[in-house]
Amino acid sequence: MRKNLLVMALLSLPLLASAQYTFDALQLSQTELRGTSRFTSMAGAFGALGGDLSSINQNPAGVGVYRSNDVSITLGPEFNGTKTANDSRQSETKFNVNNVGFVGSTKLNNDVLLNLNWGFSYNRINSFNRRYRGVASAIPTSITNYIADQTMFDGMTSADLDPVSGNPFYDGDARWNQILAYRSYLILPTSDINNYTQSFTGLGVDGTYGAAEFEVQEWGHTDEYSFALGGNIANTMYWGMALGVTELSYEYNKYYGESLTNTVVYDAADDPDAQLVDGNADFGIVDWSRTTGTGVNFKLGVILKPVNELRLGFAFHTPTLYEMKDTYQSVVRASFSGDNLIDGGYQLADEYTPDYQSNWYDIRTPWRFIGSIAGVIGSKGIISADYEYTGNGTIRICDENNNEYLDATTEIKDYLQPSHTVRLGAEYRVSPDVSLRAGYSYQTSPVKDDVKDDKVAVNVTGCNTAYTYDRDIQHITAGVGYHHKNFYCDLAYVYQARNMTYTAFPIDDLGKTVKWDVDADNHRLSATLGFRF
Repeated sequence: MRKNLLVMALLSLPLLASAQYTFDALQLSQTELRGTSRFTSMAGAFGALGGDLSSINQNPAGVGVYRSNDVSITLGPEFNGTKTANDSRQSETKFNVNNVGFVGSTKLNNDVLLNLNWGFSYNRINSFNRRYRGVASAIPTSITNYIADQTMFDGMTSADLDPVSGNPFYDGDARWNQILAYRSYLILPTSDINNYTQSFTGLGVDGTYGAAEFEVQEWGHTDEYSFALGGNIANTMYWGMALGVTELSYEYNKYYGESLTNTVVYDAADDPDAQLVDGNADFGIVDWSRTTGTGVNFKLGVILKPVNELRLGFAFHTPTLYEMKDTYQSVVRASFSGDNLIDGGYQLADEYTPDYQSNWYDIRTPWRFIGSIAGVIGSKGIISADYEYTGNGTIRICDENNNEYLDATTEIKDYLQPSHTVRLGAEYRVSPDVSLRAGYSYQTSPVKDDVKDDKVAVNVTGCNTAYTYDRDIQHITAGVGYHHKNFYCDLAYVYQARNMTYTAFPIDDLGKTVKWDVDADNHRLSATLGFRF
């Protein structure tokens, strides 16, 4: 495959993507295990404990546990690595400020409501920074087959894809990837005005065979600013509420390319008597997208302490209502060769979409419920556990006037399922000043098995046909804390194992596609410096 196709595309423009669809909305809705070092070193199992600045974002009743003021900052590096099945490794390093916060506690002259507390925290709740790539030496089908199937299903004619006058990107009903594929000869017209020859069928004696490669580079983050209010009722029940304001920035470059031998080539040089001939094709599709948005959510929580050794926590998170906007563009670079090509046996195609900016639209993320339990072992130890239910099927996408996209709602229900997260944490005080901590968490896939098993033809929009989803996510964590008088310092290590699947395009009419399993490893170190007074 010609690597210069990717190089030329990367140099020529910032690359494109698609309009928003189910898997984009799912990715932008997710949160990660981030926060203070004490919180992350116990895998975030703090729903029944509180007394930590990150607990404001999980169970806001945690702010009611405080009996003094607290201020802290958490920062540190992270190291991202990915590997595909062919052992293609990618890595990068980032430095983040994960949490900054303050809690103020006011003692009340009341026998029931003992404290009234308020707090503010900044949390980085998701980082999109990662890079992954892969190659396949033998593929069972081609993206051109999928686009040809889609074009015929939509009933698009040559006049729809390349009209004599007008701009098909804005004036017609054709999908942008169909227009690009037609104009760059990746889907091929036949004598039937509504029919397109699939490139992977091939005219050669040996049939078509080919290779593929992909590369994805992602950047961005989601930050949340939380304002919390909570209280302590008779040292038995702690309550809290929090208003969260989120800021999201997400950008990606995606490349997908194929090299096909003994494929069908459109001999454009012989126009108007163009014909289909046997030849070879090398092409690359490059997409770029940037999404920005702001959102708001609300959280309610309670922590119960029926006896000193037992804590129970319950929290409910409303969906975050985002207002978003996309900018995107796409390019196709292709070259064709063959003995029967009239134009010297070699020809090129080079097609771009417009640089498009969407209108504002809304995404409503899933609602979440968290149930927690913790045991306190004398003055030495803590064991805690959380269960979180995320209703991914409740994601909704609306236009700027809050009109729901009903097709997207149907697809979300068809493709997504609830995800379940279990978090376990422990802390042991080895001396009055030093504590050791450890934790583990596991999150199930938000995608239904029929999608993972290619039994469902996923619908995509715009130019980008690729989508990525998580199969599962695990965390293994550890840390140490030092607390002397009013000062404390916590250190944490978090290992995240994220198993993903990258699919270059949905299944074609024969139920075939090209996809890779991707293992993403993230190693995070963090230090929290704090002061209580």
